[in-house]
Amino acid sequence: MNILVINCGSSSLKFQLIDAQTEKLTAKGLCERIGINGSQITFSPAGGEKIVRQAPMADHKEAIQLVLDALTDEKTGVVKSLNEIGAVGHRIVHGGEKFAEATVITPEVKQAIRDCADLAPLHNPANLIGVDACEALMPGVPMVAVFDTAFHQTMPEEAYLYAIPYRYYETYKIRRYGFHGTSHDYVSHRAAEILGKPYEDLKIIVCHLGNGASISAVKNGRCVDTSMGMTPLEGLIMGTRSGDLDPAILEFIANKEEKSIGEIMTILNKESGVLGLSGGLSSDFRDLENGSVEGARALKAFVHRTAKYIGSYVAAMNGVDAICFTAGVGENSVNVRNAICSEHLGYLGITIDQEANQKRGEEIEISTPDSRTKVLVIPTNEELAIARQTYALVK
Repeated sequence: MNILVINCGSSSLKFQLIDAQTEKLTAKGLCERIGINGSQITFSPAGGEKIVRQAPMADHKEAIQLVLDALTDEKTGVVKSLNEIGAVGHRIVHGGEKFAEATVITPEVKQAIRDCADLAPLHNPANLIGVDACEALMPGVPMVAVFDTAFHQTMPEEAYLYAIPYRYYETYKIRRYGFHGTSHDYVSHRAAEILGKPYEDLKIIVCHLGNGASISAVKNGRCVDTSMGMTPLEGLIMGTRSGDLDPAILEFIANKEEKSIGEIMTILNKESGVLGLSGGLSSDFRDLENGSVEGARALKAFVHRTAKYIGSYVAAMNGVDAICFTAGVGENSVNVRNAICSEHLGYLGITIDQEANQKRGEEIEISTPDSRTKVLVIPTNEELAIARQTYALVK
């Protein structure tokens, strides 16, 4: 069965077609600038040439139609008809407390996703637009919602509650939710496979390090803590997000510069992180490794914060068997991985194999055989994780 995976943003749409039985990628692509002048679709069939085509897309329904046309094109397509697509898996950012696992989309599920929109106002409405477009163009094909937050719903309340009046949790469900769940799910399961041990017997820390960054603690097959909070702003220093900071800073800046809370939130989300720390040099971690004082300052702070979270999760789980690096920085930054492990985690009995650590974007163990704690690099595959969960529900 072919599973079409859709990741729908406000003006973009990523897609992959995956053979659920073999788990091989059949095609992938991207629709950009939906509803904006200059929109285009990029289509890459497995083993074939990438095709980039300018095409007007007034809305997401037109974008989905272009995706389906590309998949079924007589010359460059990968399926003969839409009948070969058995289901569509949709990435949904926020499921609140309602969803602890993927679910087949019904009118009731769609309403529940809408009800969570105030927790993810930029994402959930866009995700639903993709669902509606697929339902209109693919009637009768099962639609499945896979939530970024679902993997973290196993956290105990001592991990997800904030120390504010409890009534705010009761009334508004203000709590830690966590994100990047499909990535943490995929990588932690893959780590168990690599180690050849039961998932339920391991303590694993997954470091999803990229422009958006988060860490999770997975104990005996369940997420017990994660760094992102009610929104993706909390936790690690990121590309443009501040991560953890003293909440009083918001009031201080507001008074000093006469800014609204909305303006300050824009600063914390769009102008902070390594971009802010580097004095505006770049939000791209690759640009920070240029030998400049500004780049080094940002990278040192990022490494320090990441190592602190790893240490706290070792304490939360009373030990750790494996630490996994994934996503853009985690998979490719030799220096960041080495600094985190060699400068901060020696107490865990970790020694880095410097030759193995030179590999980029490959699945590899970078700790030496005698290391007490294993360190793995595992390229994430969120689309495959979505396809797996979709197939499990509809096969």
